[in-house]
Amino acid sequence: MPKLIKSCLLVFLLAVFGVVICVGVWVVGATVVGLPTVPVSVGEPDPSLTQLQETALGIYLLLNQHALDTPAGRPGTAIDLTVVEGDTASAVIQRLSQAGILEQPNILRFYLRYRGLDRGIDAGRYNLRGEMTIREIAEALQSSQPVQNTITIPEGWRREQIAQLLSDLNLEFGKIEFLEETMTPPQNFIHTYEIPASSTLEGFLFPDTYLIDPDSNAQDFVFTMLANFEKRLDPKIHQGFTNQGLTIFEGVMLASIVEREAVLPEERTRIAAVFHNRLKLGMPLEADPTVQFALGVQADGNWWKLALTYDDLEIDSPYNTYRYAGLPVGPIANPGLDSLRAVAFPDQTNELYFRTLCDGSTGHAFAVTFEEHLNNACP
Repeated sequence: MPKLIKSCLLVFLLAVFGVVICVGVWVVGATVVGLPTVPVSVGEPDPSLTQLQETALGIYLLLNQHALDTPAGRPGTAIDLTVVEGDTASAVIQRLSQAGILEQPNILRFYLRYRGLDRGIDAGRYNLRGEMTIREIAEALQSSQPVQNTITIPEGWRREQIAQLLSDLNLEFGKIEFLEETMTPPQNFIHTYEIPASSTLEGFLFPDTYLIDPDSNAQDFVFTMLANFEKRLDPKIHQGFTNQGLTIFEGVMLASIVEREAVLPEERTRIAAVFHNRLKLGMPLEADPTVQFALGVQADGNWWKLALTYDDLEIDSPYNTYRYAGLPVGPIANPGLDSLRAVAFPDQTNELYFRTLCDGSTGHAFAVTFEEHLNNACP
């Protein structure tokens, strides 16, 4: 072995030996004559630590005391950390290190252990930044925010479907509370005056992705959805409804039908134009989704019956636009922003009919005359 390597190895072993001796002396002194193990500036040790653990961890932290009070990570980095049941302190520290919040993860690991704070990291959300010190991160990890549930409500769903989706989450409220809360418009909703007293909030529960705190109630969630609707229904859309001779309630009704009819996004404004033209001529809308809404839930649990029969089209319901001309008595689903815009700004056409294409696609064939409409029928 080269002399240089032997010399380095000897120095290393002597250094290790010296540290061991120092720790031993410190422990003996603390035990026999009551010497303080670590300056109080490091913090109060966890009473469950043995004397050796307390001293060893304390010496390490004392040697790295400067790092306890300086930024622990890269400036400008941040993380919205979610801790779930079963996550260990080591797993949390590893994620913080990977996110750039910790440049010296062992210092936080040993500080948490020394203070006994590693047992206080509960499931929840934590907002942490690289500018925070080790002490600040350790303290922040003792106070979690509730883990929010993420729920995505698809466009064109009716409120019963939303209620079922909510019942599958771990919330303080469920299906029944949501349905009760959406039975009548609240007084603090800006569009309440537009909605008939006999109508539900169907149509105004804006489809979107929401974060729900586990301890929130049905009223809170419904208010959030209504506030989202108010924000999305900008003055341009409102004016578009007015230009088409529709109130907001009527515009939402027609948009809910367009939402269920249009499979291809690019056909929304064209389908809306057909319905506008029919309404102006006093023709029945003859929209299948309104019949599907009237039929309600099917034996297989589907709320929208796929293949309607001639008997279905005869159902006596104010929602059946085959039997009754004009708009139904209320929205049949909750439309998205594109369908609301399509009703406010439809295509300028004379078309009065559309039917599904025969090529197996989800598009439609449009027609101006009934004869043309019949010619579009599948062989």
